[in-house]
Amino acid sequence: MNPVLVNRWRGNAIESRHRGSVAVVEASGRVIAAMGDVQRAVFPRSAIKFLQAIPFVESGAIDAFGLDDRHVALACASHNGEPIHVGLAQDWLERIECGHDDLECGATLPMHQATQFELMSEGRGPQRIHHNCSGKHLGFLSTCKHRGEQTGNYRLYNHSAQQRWFEVLESVSNTRVAQLPWGYDGCAIPTLAIPLQRIALAMARFGDVSRFTGERRTAVERIHAAVTSNPYMVAGKERLCTALMERLAPHILVKVGADGVYTAVIPEHGLGIALKIDDGNDAAARVALGAVLQSLGLLPSDEIKVLGEYLRPSVTNSRGEIIGRVEPSSDWESLNA
Repeated sequence: MNPVLVNRWRGNAIESRHRGSVAVVEASGRVIAAMGDVQRAVFPRSAIKFLQAIPFVESGAIDAFGLDDRHVALACASHNGEPIHVGLAQDWLERIECGHDDLECGATLPMHQATQFELMSEGRGPQRIHHNCSGKHLGFLSTCKHRGEQTGNYRLYNHSAQQRWFEVLESVSNTRVAQLPWGYDGCAIPTLAIPLQRIALAMARFGDVSRFTGERRTAVERIHAAVTSNPYMVAGKERLCTALMERLAPHILVKVGADGVYTAVIPEHGLGIALKIDDGNDAAARVALGAVLQSLGLLPSDEIKVLGEYLRPSVTNSRGEIIGRVEPSSDWESLNA
């Protein structure tokens, strides 16, 4: 059983305990810190979008369609669906001469609740460009269009659009992708179950650009630069990925995945971090990310304070009164380093 990483307190008693696992790995493959079963396969979901964007950036589609680093950041995003995100997605669709129906993610309301309410108050409903993964799908579409490939069903496992990022993941994680369990993600593309340690390895190698040559090195460097200069495009208002990278990128790059997953890249130290909260609680995953960064000496206490609404959140009632807290458990003292 994995250790308890995060406790949720109500008053002076623990109400919920969130178990999980964490892996911190060097680009060489050496595990420098771990908690829980890091060999267990987990679905990284959107936490590997930096890797999934590599074939798009390599393809030449950026220059062919007059795109820029904002579009690259959106390709890496789990965005809020705010007007700035949706506007850029619409611009992108027009540049590649595609329509909403060409996107094979589903139509959703924006992830950001206030934006949802604003949209509905105007009598408008969900669209595919509102989907938090629409940028990733636009990257797939752009690559297929530029390469002259069939765009229909680009979301399916055997399509070249998916096989290309499978190849990237295989090369940076030392994993035989064809042997991995898999299923379809919420946005309709495949997601692969991979040992947590291998996810952290992949992120460490993504952070070490010296490991790459030629077009791949150029692509990885451009993704680093794009998310560093456009962190709001990667997530948006009231989101940890944006808040943390606005303050600390390019020293720390982070990406959330659904159901309690986070990855982080620490380029200067050659480290990759991956964590999974077993019960999929996203608030607990944010607290766990702060805890591992702090335990490694990568996040000073003053930054923890500034980012406290994400990393040490209070529990409030319907009156806005603070009635509890969410915080790292004492098990972090046993982080194996």
